[in-house]
Amino acid sequence: MIKVLSIFGTRPEAIKMAPLVRLLANSPHVQSTVCVTAQHRDMLDSVLEIFAIKPDFDLDIMTAGQNLAEITTKALNGLMNVISRCEPDLVLVHGDTTTTMAASLAAFYSKVSLGHVEAGLRTNDKYAPFPEEVNRRIAGVVADLHFAPTNDAKANLLAENVPPDRIFVTGNTAIDAMDGMVSKGHVFKVDMLNQLDFKGKRLITMTAHRRENYGKPLEDICQAVLKIKRDFDDVEIVYPVHPAPAVRENAYKILGDTKGIHLTSPLDVDDMYNLLSKSYLVLTDSGGLQEEVPHLNIPVVVLRNVTERPEGLEAGCLMLAGNTEKSVYEAAAKLLTNSGLHKQMSSAQNPFGDGTASIQILEAIIKYFRK
Repeated sequence: MIKVLSIFGTRPEAIKMAPLVRLLANSPHVQSTVCVTAQHRDMLDSVLEIFAIKPDFDLDIMTAGQNLAEITTKALNGLMNVISRCEPDLVLVHGDTTTTMAASLAAFYSKVSLGHVEAGLRTNDKYAPFPEEVNRRIAGVVADLHFAPTNDAKANLLAENVPPDRIFVTGNTAIDAMDGMVSKGHVFKVDMLNQLDFKGKRLITMTAHRRENYGKPLEDICQAVLKIKRDFDDVEIVYPVHPAPAVRENAYKILGDTKGIHLTSPLDVDDMYNLLSKSYLVLTDSGGLQEEVPHLNIPVVVLRNVTERPEGLEAGCLMLAGNTEKSVYEAAAKLLTNSGLHKQMSSAQNPFGDGTASIQILEAIIKYFRK
């Protein structure tokens, strides 16, 4: 039995790790243990419930107004203790969160092998996204097994002198997580969403929450969305607003009283996937949505100046818009007025996987330990 300790702490990590955690739990070759830091308490819990994951360890580190240093130190100290108690053969982490970085260090300090899911993403700008670019680089330095979602991610790792036999191109587990979630008859838990005119209106779903967009960039994004609604009568906009005060303040101040723009709390993952599936286009600065939305054949306007997912730009399913009022408005307006471009982006092939990433990761882990 291979003793695998899976560690995550945020909603996106939980969504992407869920299909892999369930597969590990059912494998006759693996003794699976799950630890959550609860870096994002409220948003994490709904995902755990939907995917029926019961953590063996819950550090519950979230406090109001916590900063990155506090998250790091609390997570690192707690995870050192968990690893000491579990004595795993392999620690599994995902992506680029502060929990991932702290867990990588804890595994390294404990001299335990580390597997990095969604490895090899790079912007080569340590402040974009912040702090994620440095978090995933630290995980990449420590990791023994690198589960890269694409060949471009593999190339990044090879350029950093990672041995080729430690890299496995698997696709992204986010696509696995979507399996069976979207249905035509879905009834939303947020009743306002059930009242939307999905047939008579063009729905835009947006998310904007990244730290590098705090302040003026987020104000610009919201002003662009306001102008989009004023200029296109047939558009309805839904914005599930991140609970961070810096996000909520600007979102509600600029967009809160506008008819046809609906601000909600963060949605449960099943509601979110079904809302995305009914969208005409998606505006987002999220990393995960850049992978997930193309799987639904919906164009994505990326509200960032750089993306660590250039495969989506090359495939034609993503459009990089920046984060100024003018650039965001022009990108969205282009898709709202140019049906040919919308059709082209909608039909682009998703380069981020086929829904078998978790199976490939499990097989790679078994192969590695058999060697």
